[in-house]
Amino acid sequence: MAENGRVGYRDIADELRQRIDSGELAPGSRVPGENELITRFGVAQATARRALDELKNEGLIVARRGAGTFVREFKPIRRTSPDRLRNWSSGLSIWKADVGTRQRTENITVDVETPPDPIAKALDLDDGARVVVRRRRYLVDGKPVQLATSFYPLALVAGSAITEINTGAGGTYARLTELGHEPTRFLEELRTRMPRESERDALELAQGTPVILIARTAFTSDNRPVEVNEMTLDSAAYVVAYNFTSSG
Repeated sequence: MAENGRVGYRDIADELRQRIDSGELAPGSRVPGENELITRFGVAQATARRALDELKNEGLIVARRGAGTFVREFKPIRRTSPDRLRNWSSGLSIWKADVGTRQRTENITVDVETPPDPIAKALDLDDGARVVVRRRRYLVDGKPVQLATSFYPLALVAGSAITEINTGAGGTYARLTELGHEPTRFLEELRTRMPRESERDALELAQGTPVILIARTAFTSDNRPVEVNEMTLDSAAYVVAYNFTSSG
């Protein structure tokens, strides 16, 4: 409670946050709305709204149009590296390592483009070299969870199924292997930030939800880069895990 006896938006947010953290307000349960907060705390509508916005911006609660505000539910997709990168050799897609049969891939496009400078550098391309660009969106149980854009040197993959919508069993890594460029080493770089508007719309993100950005570069045994995959993940949908052993 504020020192002057008046209730501020932070006091309301603190109480609701404590109830969420303690489990009194469980994931998926309804959070008191503006009118309830106004009645209970004797505050103006703007104060009640600001308290709820505070928790939305923290990612603790989400508003559902026409239904109210609820404690965010977290049903994580576990993305485990490097285990997930072993599936393609047995004819499965890497994506199925994360979600099994619950997934859907949509909005697949394949284009030939001039790469951005960082991509050209990562793929060690000569000036003027072009790339095949594959873009797609992944959904789990009908909810968009990931955007992905992959870049391949055009000179490496021209005429192969990598330039087609359906790449066949095992996906693009199986096709690279058939072309004599099997990926054997991978570098993943991860960071987070708040989403751009286009990402927020494409992933249907709730207020206060950051995205996880993962850039993966695939290399052959002779250290040649053959793919850069830039992924944008809904942070409310994923746990990113890594299995490794000591080289001790």
